[in-house]
Amino acid sequence: MAASAVIVLGAVLAAVAVGFGAFGAHGLEARLSERALATWQTAVQYQFVHALGLLVMAALWERLQPGWGLAAVVAMALGVLLFSGSLYALALGAPRVLGAVAPIGGTLFIIGWVTLAIAAVAGRS
Repeated sequence: MAASAVIVLGAVLAAVAVGFGAFGAHGLEARLSERALATWQTAVQYQFVHALGLLVMAALWERLQPGWGLAAVVAMALGVLLFSGSLYALALGAPRVLGAVAPIGGTLFIIGWVTLAIAAVAGRS
């Protein structure tokens, strides 16, 4: 994977997070409960933080061990999909059982950050 692909992924996820944040604040405000809006905001916040994490990885790409770097990218991207995605769905009224998916996404976030550290330690010289 090239650094440019990681930049595109991070930038797209960040743009979507900003759009979803605005949509939640303005488009969903009158339609969702306070709790559902807070859930939506949590999803946006975690998506944006991890989009920035991907951009940091892209900036450091040449210093990371490639295999571990790729693993970190995949873990963070899947974490956004599962964690934020399940929270967006729950906020919009999906069955509560979908809440069981969020911890898997959260675990992938942790794995992504730890894997990034390994990628840096094992990095190229």
